Amino acid sequence: MNVRQWGRDLGMGIRFAFTGGREGWVRMLLTAVGVGLGVALLLLTTSLPNVLTARHRVEEARQDYTFSATLPKKADDTVLIAATDTTWHSRDVRGRLLEPEGSRPPLPPGVSRVPAKGEMVVSPALKELLSSDGAKLLRERIPYRITGTIGDSGLIGSRELAYYAGAEGLVPRAGGARVERLTAFGDPHPTVEKADPVLILMMLVVFVVLLMPVAVFIAAAVRFGGERRDRRLAALRLVGSDSRMTRRIASGEALAGALLGLVVGSGFFLAGRQAAGSVEVMGESFFPGYLNPSPLLVALVAVAVPAAAVLVTLLAMRGVVVEPLGVVRAAKPARRRLWWRLLLPLAGLGMLYPMLGKGRSHGDFNQYLVTGGVLLLLVGVTALLPWLVEAVVARLGSGGVSWQLAVRRLQLSSGTAARMVNGIAVAVAGAIALQMLFAGVQGQYTKETGRDPNRASMEIDLPDRAQVTAAGREFAATRGVRTSVALSTGSVADKRREPDNLADITVGDCTALREVAHLPSCRDGDAFLLNSPQFDSDYVARMRAIVRPGHQLYIDPSAAQDRGLEVPWKVPAGLKKAVYRKDSLQQGVAGVLMTPSALPGRAVPSLSGRVFVRLDASVPDAEEYVRTTTAKVDPVANAYNWAATEQSDKYTSLRTGLFIGAICVLALIGASLLVSQLEQLRERRKLLSALVAFGTRRRTLGLSVLWQTAVPIALGLLLASAVGLTLGAVLLKMTATPVAVDWASVLSMTGAGAAVVLAVTVLSLPPLLRLMRPEGLRTE
Repeated sequence: MNVRQWGRDLGMGIRFAFTGGREGWVRMLLTAVGVGLGVALLLLTTSLPNVLTARHRVEEARQDYTFSATLPKKADDTVLIAATDTTWHSRDVRGRLLEPEGSRPPLPPGVSRVPAKGEMVVSPALKELLSSDGAKLLRERIPYRITGTIGDSGLIGSRELAYYAGAEGLVPRAGGARVERLTAFGDPHPTVEKADPVLILMMLVVFVVLLMPVAVFIAAAVRFGGERRDRRLAALRLVGSDSRMTRRIASGEALAGALLGLVVGSGFFLAGRQAAGSVEVMGESFFPGYLNPSPLLVALVAVAVPAAAVLVTLLAMRGVVVEPLGVVRAAKPARRRLWWRLLLPLAGLGMLYPMLGKGRSHGDFNQYLVTGGVLLLLVGVTALLPWLVEAVVARLGSGGVSWQLAVRRLQLSSGTAARMVNGIAVAVAGAIALQMLFAGVQGQYTKETGRDPNRASMEIDLPDRAQVTAAGREFAATRGVRTSVALSTGSVADKRREPDNLADITVGDCTALREVAHLPSCRDGDAFLLNSPQFDSDYVARMRAIVRPGHQLYIDPSAAQDRGLEVPWKVPAGLKKAVYRKDSLQQGVAGVLMTPSALPGRAVPSLSGRVFVRLDASVPDAEEYVRTTTAKVDPVANAYNWAATEQSDKYTSLRTGLFIGAICVLALIGASLLVSQLEQLRERRKLLSALVAFGTRRRTLGLSVLWQTAVPIALGLLLASAVGLTLGAVLLKMTATPVAVDWASVLSMTGAGAAVVLAVTVLSLPPLLRLMRPEGLRTE
C-alpha cells in the first residue's frame, strides 16, 4: 500500500468526522475533550523540569548567606542584611532587613531600591495578606510601611510571602550569623551536591506513575463512539470499500479527534497555566512563565498523540468484522487469552530484577531499566483487566432486574467496561507502589532532633548581646505561654587571645539551670561544673584542666578575626558539681553553669541567649503570639517549633511534588471518566428510552448503571492493589529496604479511586434521567 492511498483514506476519515452532522460533532467533541484533558496534563508534566529550574535560578540569584569565616570590609558598595524569617499559620514568610553602607549598595532581585528605615517592599501575596482582617498579629510583627512590591524575578512563586525592610544599627557577624555584609546577592560559587541514587529512582518512578494514566486515558478517548462508527463503516463496505480501506478511514476519524484534542488540550493548558499564578497547592505556587514546556517535548506530544490514535484504532478494528450488511459484533467473541498478558508484568519484573539490593551504595540505578520495568508492570494492569472482567462477569448469576441488566451489558461489552476503569486501576497501582516506597525509605531521610516537644513547645534563639533575662520576662507575659525558661550561653578560655582550651558557660537563674542539670542546691551567686556524656573524654579532660578553683580564665576571648570582650573571671573555690539531665532543654551543654550574680557584669553583652516556652494548647494562635513577641524583642531573633524528628528537604519536596501531581491526575481521572460515562450513556440513549417506554422503572435503570460501573471498578481496584503491592515490594528491595506494607496507605489510595468513581456516577445521574424518556425513540 502506497503513502498516497493511506493519505487519501485518512483524509476521507477526517472529512467524515467533521461532516457527520450533529452526531458526528458530538462524538468529535467528546473525543477532543477526553484527549485534550490528557494532552493538557502531558504538557503540564513536561513543564515541571523548567519549573524546578526557574525556582532554583531565583533561589540562587537572591542567595544572601555566605557562611564565610571573614566578612568583606565596609565600602560604598556593601549592604548589611539580616534574616527575619517567620511563620504565619504554617506558611513561611521570608523576611530581610537591609542597611546600605554606601551610595551603591547591591540590590536583591526584584527590588529597585533599598527601602528607608521603617519602610518595606513586599510580595503581592504578603501585601494582600497584611490588608486582610485576620492578620492583626502579623501586622504587629512586621510593623513597616509598604512602599512597593517585589518583582517576579525576586520570588519563587506567585503566592510566596516575602518582604525587604530598611533598618539601621545592624551589627554584622561572620560564620553564617543572621546579620552579614554583602557585596552582591547570589552564590558566586554554587556547589553541586552528589546525587542520591534512591531519590533519583523515586523521581523516575513518580514521573512514570503520573504519566501512565494519562496515556491510558488518551488511548481510551480516541475510541469514543466506536459502535456508531462501526455501523457507518458498514455502509462504506456496501458501496465498495474493502476491509483495509475501512480501517484506514476509521483511523482517519480517530486522527481528526486526536488533532482537535491537541488544540483543545493546548487551550486547557494555556488556561491552566494562566490560572497557576493565582493558586497555591500544598504551600507551593508558581508563576505562569515557569510553565514553559520544552519545545522538543511539545513536539513529541504533538506527534505521539495522533500516532497513538491511529495505532489504537487499527488494533481495535482487528477484533471487529465490518461487513456490508452490518457489524459482526453481536456474535460471541473469542475468549481472551491470558498467557501473553502475563508476559508484560513478568518482563517488567525481569527488567527490575538485576537491580535488587542495589541501594545507594552501588552507584546509580539504570534509568532505562527502571522506566521500562515500571512501565511494563503498569501496562500489565491494562492488559490483565479486560481478561479479569470478562472472566468474572461470565460467571455472574441471577439477581434483581437492575443487576441482570448490568450483568448482561457487561457480558456483551466487557472490553468497553474495562477501558473505562483502566486509568483508575493504573493510577491506583502506581500510587500504592509509591506510597510503599516513600513509607519504606522515610526513615533514611528522617533523623532524630534530640528535642522533646513535651519539654518545650518552641525555642527562640536570640542574637549576641541580647537582653536575655528581659526577653524571658516578655515571653512569660505573652498570651498563650504557660512557662518561659531563659538561658544565656558563651565561652570561657585559658588565654585572653587565641586560646588553646575553651569551655562553655551557661547562665540562668536556678529554675532555668534545673531544666539543664540536676543541682545539689542552688541560690543566686552559685556556679557549677557540668560534665556531659555527649562529649568525649579528651574534651572533658581539657575542660577540667582549665576550670579548676582559683584559676584565672577569660570570658569571650579574642579570635584571630573577631575581637572579644576578654572579661577576666576567676573560678570560685566553692564550685559545685552538677549532673546532666537526659531530657535537658539545651542539648550538648557542658562546662560551667552560672547564676546571674556569678557572672561579671561586663561579660553580659558577650552572651547569646535562648528562651524555651511551653504553650497552652487551649489558647488559639498561641504560636502566633509568641512569634509576634519575638519580633518585638528583636527582629533578628529566630523562633521555631520543637519536633522530635526532621526530614530531608529534598525528600519532602519530592513527596510534595508527588501529592500535587496525584491531585492533578485524580482530577483528570474524574473528568475523563465523566466524559466517558456521558459517551456511554449517549450510545445507549435509544435503548434506555425503549426500556422506559416498556415500563421499566427509572430507579431500576439508575441502579443498573451503578452496577455496570461498580463491578469493573471493584475488579480494577483489586488488580491494582495486587500489582501495586508487587511493584512496591520490588522497589523497596531495589533500595535495600525491608519490605513492609503500609495498609493504611493502600486502603486510602484504593478509597480515593473508589471515591472518584462514586463522584462521577453521581454527576452522571442528571444526564441519565434526561435520557430515560420515551421521546428519545423519536427519529427523523
